[in-house]
Parts: sequence; structure tokens; C-alpha cells
Amino acid sequence: MNAAKPSLFMRLGNGFMRGLLRSPLHGLLSGSMLLIGVTGRKTGRVYVTPVNYLPDGDELLIVSLRSRTWWRNARSGAVALRLRGADVPGQARVIEDEAGVAAQMTAYLRRAPKLARAFGVRLDARGEPAAEDVVRVARERVVIRVRPMRPAPEVYS
Repeated sequence: MNAAKPSLFMRLGNGFMRGLLRSPLHGLLSGSMLLIGVTGRKTGRVYVTPVNYLPDGDELLIVSLRSRTWWRNARSGAVALRLRGADVPGQARVIEDEAGVAAQMTAYLRRAPKLARAFGVRLDARGEPAAEDVVRVARERVVIRVRPMRPAPEVYS
């Protein structure tokens, strides 16, 4: 499967986010965004991508579109993070099977129900994600669980 080349707008936006998250102003975004670095399995080149994350115990949950390519290199497990202004090594586990992604997305949206709208998932009166919406989302996305190997400042506060 060939992934679409990122648009100029996306490349510029990612470049801006990388710069901001590496700057002293990282606090504006670093409560919910981080930089993740993965090493290309064919090229050996390090690719750094800004992503949203949600703390989950001693792990971080990251959701990506399947059509993106960066997460495929996280399958190796070793990743580098720029988390809350600190460089931190991490261990990643990529969840790709649709049932596994659906289970992770359900837990994710229970923890962060305000994000349901961004994913196009309806919530019922009790705040539970609609199962059919979660199944649809799981077809389009993967979940990456990352365990930072040492905590960055204020990661779990």
C-alpha cells in the first residue's frame, strides 16, 4: 500500500509543531502533544513526528491513522520521545488488529470523552462510546502504547 505524500500544509504544520515542542514554549502544548522518533527499518533514518497523546497509567496512548507511515517503524519497539521538554527513551507496542484497536479506543474515549467528537464517535446518555462508531474508527486507525523508560518532568501529574 502506498501512503499519500503529506501535503505542504501538513509538512509546514509538523515542522512548526516540532520546533515549538523543542522550544522553551513547549508547555503550551506538551500536556497533550509530544514528539516521537522512530528509526526507519530500511533507511536507518530517524523520523520525528508530533502526535497527540493521552497518559494511561505508566503508559502513553497515541492514536494514528493507518494511512500514515511513521507508526510502522514503531513496531520495532524502540522509540525516542520529546515529552514535556525532556528527551526520554520509550518502548512502543503497536496495536493493529481491529478488535484490539476498538477495545483501546473505547477505553481511550472513556478517559477523554471530549475527544469523541474529533473521532466522529457518538456517546450515549451514560457517556459510553457507540460501539458501531468505535468499530468504524478501528478500521481507520492504529493505537500505539508507549512506556517511557524514565519519567519526564510532570508526566504523570
